Amino acid sequence: MRAPCDSPGARHIPDDRAQFADTLARMAKALAHPARVEIVRFLLDTGECVCGDIVRRLPLVQSTVSAHLKQLREAGLVSGRREKCCVVYCANAGAVELLGRLINTLAGGQVSAAAE
Repeated sequence: MRAPCDSPGARHIPDDRAQFADTLARMAKALAHPARVEIVRFLLDTGECVCGDIVRRLPLVQSTVSAHLKQLREAGLVSGRREKCCVVYCANAGAVELLGRLINTLAGGQVSAAAE
């Protein structure tokens, strides 16, 4: 298997309060289901895999896993690339790290004073 993938994109905490809130809410909403949390954890542990690997890991059917992967992709937490007849998925470690920093910033109330 190839090295884990990661999509490019902003890896910094937005200075603007509205943008900060939007980014955090979008990512948190994507993780608001236990199955999506487990999918991200599985992808972080394995590096990359196809949908069928996730189906074998979780008690979910393929269509449900695909729907969860779609939501995670839209939030930027997961990427996928086409390889032959399937899509290989991986967690975007940078996006997961950003989510952690956003939550820490929220907990510490450290959103830029300039954005107020």
